[in-house]
Order: sequence, then structure tokens, then C-alpha cells
Amino acid sequence: MATAEPYVLFELAGTAYAIPSAAVQRMEMVEQVTPVPNAPAFVDGVVFSRGQVVPAMSLRGRFGFPRRGYDAATRLIVVAHGDRTVGLIVDSAREFVTIPADAVRPPPEGMAGTSGNYLGGIATVGGRVVLILSVAEVLGHASAH
Repeated sequence: MATAEPYVLFELAGTAYAIPSAAVQRMEMVEQVTPVPNAPAFVDGVVFSRGQVVPAMSLRGRFGFPRRGYDAATRLIVVAHGDRTVGLIVDSAREFVTIPADAVRPPPEGMAGTSGNYLGGIATVGGRVVLILSVAEVLGHASAH
């Protein structure tokens, strides 16, 4: 009796990731990011999105990948968890997929280090491996630093 959950697929450093649609408020192009003093290295600044000031977190920076400039494909995925709303800056995002719950496996034991904390699981979608992001972990650690 497995259920299927909707996800937003996005690309980051050549890898496919998924984030539960339920956590996503909206997706938009990255326009003006205003730097803020003393922000953690992975926070590019803040954006004004639909009347709301939202911190913009570079997932490349968060995960330790090399930074790169924004381009036409770069997307801001505004996610909410609890009372926190954060914009995640990703290389591209355009697909919505439904992943059956029984297709999601826990992250391998060897990934339980830094990157493993952010992963809610791993699934195969259309023949490619997709890493499923844990929104709670990504946002939770954002405030811890």
C-alpha cells in the first residue's frame, strides 16, 4: 500500500535532486540578490519575493561545490519548514515527478557524514539516480552556523 509523493526535481553540480512538493512554496528565476553583512558563506543574501524578504541560500555553497554565476537556468526554490522560509538557489529546476514511496531508499551508510545529513533518501527516476533532499535538515543546519 505504498503511496506516491510529488517532488520538484532540480539539478545541482550535474546531479539530480528532488525536494518534496509539499515544502515548496514557489519557484522563480533568480533576479536581484542583495548581499547581507556577516551572513554564512553559503547565504548569497536576501531576495524580495512576492512581498516577502527571503534569505537566498546557495545549495552549491551549502554542499561544498564550486560556486558559479547565475544564468537563465538558475532557479530560486522557495521552501518552508516550520516558521522558516528560505530560497534555495539551484542550477536548474523544471520538472515535477511523482515518486512511489517504495522506490525511495535510505541513503547508503557511507554517506552518513556531512552530505548524508541533508538526504532524506535516494530514488531512481526514469533510469537516473535522484537524491532526495531533507528540507528540515537543510534549513535546520542553516541556523546552526
